Amino acid sequence: MKIRNMLQGTAFAIFATTLCATAAHAHKLRVKGETVTVADSTLAVTPSRDWNRLDIKPGKNSETWTLDGEQLNDVTFFAGIESGKPLVREANAKRDPLPKFKSNMLLIEIPELLEGTYRTYKKIGAFQLLSTEPGSAFGHDGVQFTYEYTDADELTRKGEARASIIKGKLYMITFDAPRLHYFDSTLTDFRTLADTAKLQ
Repeated sequence: MKIRNMLQGTAFAIFATTLCATAAHAHKLRVKGETVTVADSTLAVTPSRDWNRLDIKPGKNSETWTLDGEQLNDVTFFAGIESGKPLVREANAKRDPLPKFKSNMLLIEIPELLEGTYRTYKKIGAFQLLSTEPGSAFGHDGVQFTYEYTDADELTRKGEARASIIKGKLYMITFDAPRLHYFDSTLTDFRTLADTAKLQ
C-alpha cells in the first residue's frame, strides 16, 4: 500500500509539473502575412509563416516567439530598452545583478552586453562570440553577430542577433537554437522575419 501511494504521488507530481509547464508556456499564434507590434513597443514585424508567441515574457520590453518550442528555436525581441535597464527581468538584483544597457554604448559593445546577460540569466559558463560585423537593423545602422554557448542542460546552442541603438534606446532580435539540426533548419526563417522588422 505504501509503495502504491508513493507511485501515485509521483505520478501526480509529474502530471502537475507538466500541467504547470504547459500553462506557463502557452502560445498565441502570429499569423503569416499579418503585421504585428512586439514587446509592447512600436517595433513591428510581418511573419512570412505562422509563429507562436510565448505568453511568458523574459522582461518588460521583450517578447519570445518560437516555431517548435523555445528549447528548439527561440526568437526574442528586445524593443526600446532604456539606458540603465537590463535586457531581461532581474531575479535578484543584489545577488545576481544583470549588466545594464547604456545609451552611450558603442554598437560593438552590444554582443558583450548579451553575453553578460546570458551568463547570469541563463547561468551558463561557456559563451563564444563567433563573428561581429556592421549591418542594417530596423532600417538603421546596426550590428550583426553570431555566437555559441553551452547551457545548463549541456546542449550546445548557436545564436544570431541584430541590434541597433535608436534615439538612445536598444532594439535587438536574437535567435537561439541547438547547434545540431535546428539552428541551420530555421535560420532562414529567422532572417526572413528579422528583415521585416521596423519601427512604426
